[in-house]
Amino acid sequence: MDAPRPVTGPDPQLTFEELGTPLHAATFVVLDLETTGGPPAGPDPADTEPLAAPRPDAITEIGAVKVRGGEVVGEYATLVDPGMAVPPQIVALTGITTAMVRDAPHLDVVLPGFLEFCAGAVVVAHNAPFDVGHLRAACRRHGAPWPRPPVVCTARLARKVLTRDEAPSCRLSALSALFRTRTRPIHRALDDARATVDVLHGLLERVGGHGVSSLEDLLALQIETTPAQRGRRHLAEAVPHAPGVYLFRGPADEVLYVGTSTDLRRRVRSYFTGSEKRARVKEMVGLAERVDWVECAHGLEAEVRELRLLAGHAPRYNRRSRYPHRGWWVALTDEPFPRWSVVRTPREDAVGPFGRRPDAVRAVEALADASRLRPCTQRIPARGGRGSPCALHGMGRCGAPCAGLQSAEDYSPVVAGALALIHGGSDDGLVALRDKVTALAVSERFDDAAAHRDRLAELAGALARVQRLSALACAEELIAARPDGGGGWDLAVVRHGRLAAAGTARRGVPPMPVVDSLVSSAETVRPGAGPLRGAPPEEVAVITRWLERPGTRMVRTTTPWAVAARGAGSWSDWVSRAREAGRSPSGPVSGPHESAGPRVPAGPGAPVRTSAGDADRRPRRRPREPP
Repeated sequence: MDAPRPVTGPDPQLTFEELGTPLHAATFVVLDLETTGGPPAGPDPADTEPLAAPRPDAITEIGAVKVRGGEVVGEYATLVDPGMAVPPQIVALTGITTAMVRDAPHLDVVLPGFLEFCAGAVVVAHNAPFDVGHLRAACRRHGAPWPRPPVVCTARLARKVLTRDEAPSCRLSALSALFRTRTRPIHRALDDARATVDVLHGLLERVGGHGVSSLEDLLALQIETTPAQRGRRHLAEAVPHAPGVYLFRGPADEVLYVGTSTDLRRRVRSYFTGSEKRARVKEMVGLAERVDWVECAHGLEAEVRELRLLAGHAPRYNRRSRYPHRGWWVALTDEPFPRWSVVRTPREDAVGPFGRRPDAVRAVEALADASRLRPCTQRIPARGGRGSPCALHGMGRCGAPCAGLQSAEDYSPVVAGALALIHGGSDDGLVALRDKVTALAVSERFDDAAAHRDRLAELAGALARVQRLSALACAEELIAARPDGGGGWDLAVVRHGRLAAAGTARRGVPPMPVVDSLVSSAETVRPGAGPLRGAPPEEVAVITRWLERPGTRMVRTTTPWAVAARGAGSWSDWVSRAREAGRSPSGPVSGPHESAGPRVPAGPGAPVRTSAGDADRRPRRRPREPP
């Protein structure tokens, strides 16, 4: 790996691109709304026709001024029929009467044109949460998409840049007097918007002393920042505009935090401009003394390098991926009568990894039902045991090798079925578990059916994951290419599930010589133990997702990259529907109903919900059908 490069040398002169969007080039739409009173609200779920009912928060007037470079380039003003009488206190405040708005257009007519007027601009308002909240609620109620524009609140900005002696009050009327605006606010939308324009320009003259030189800085200034964040902005000055990984280092040169970005400079600068809201990261920035970085060929290499740096340094301020090989696996024991066991070190025939041991234990329970392997933990000699058979033998779920009633030869087909389930040779075990869920649902044992459904979904998901990742880990060498969006190619050499080399062939460069060069200099990977050949699961998953994205092309591979047709991956639709039913507060339970409800085909595509008729036939003593 390339050694991280520290920030050294003289501070370079920053370009406008590096600084962000210049304030003089930004377009602002300064707006104000008059309403019938009350905070913004969304549609009433009880209303079948939400637009027909009067609202206590209805808009009565919209006024807006579009400015760029200090010049007014457009204005927008209209009254709006709120569909109700204007309350007397609002009439007294604004002078807008019911008679004035009776013939005005309704909001659903006004809204599309006003959103078009605001398109591509930064929205500015005094006490912006009120005005923007009303517009966002109006979009929800009228089915219009909210464009999510950048928002500047002049009230919040004033509290940042003005002292209490200058502005004891940050109300619009007080700021209007302070900046001697040409228009006085009188609680009419257009007049208040014009006054807010002058207030905005007055505030922009003050923000330079707060390190604001771009629109991005202005937006970040509104967010609470610490002195430590503002005092360490110089740490980002030498970081390049390139994809890669960055490392924050502390006073003892220890790695505090590792991250990745397609634009290193822009991302690192964001830690010092106030857009970072996480308390832990703010604390980290206060301790940082240096920022190192590693430039990468493309995004995939950056993601993989980030995972490896996290594993190598275990930074205290990163929460994820610090221990890539820590996890729980489910594997067969090495004895004459194997059983499922939870282990830390993955073996060849293993399922996982699971983040928590209880998750692995639930997988053992599901696999025991799916494969018919013995669930007991005693060691049984090759000739069989001499104990007494347990209740499972009487239920037909175990051949009782512990009592000598089943030989190792008779037990071997059960082991072979378990291995076929793991490797994707057969999904009979999953079908058996699904049939059990069906039987429980038909007998209206909904709690048990829901528990078995969720356990089956978790098992099928774990099996699909390990089968999908192990397919890539088995490939000795795989070379792939993705379009880089500029007429060139991003290239990757993958060996046993690990990224061995990464490079690019830009537009006009023949890609195959670059591929040959990458292969000749690629990292040597020796496969290890376990289904992933010793590769970290997260790295294999990142590479697999990159390879599976539309547009990726296989250049060549030494072994076929394929997943078994009867593997758990074919159950993905079933698992998705089962998990959705589990998240629903009254999610029904699946099962093929021959006599009551829809028929369900045998196979992974089985529906996971009963019909409405089945739900109606539940005993009334049950408050609801469980998820």
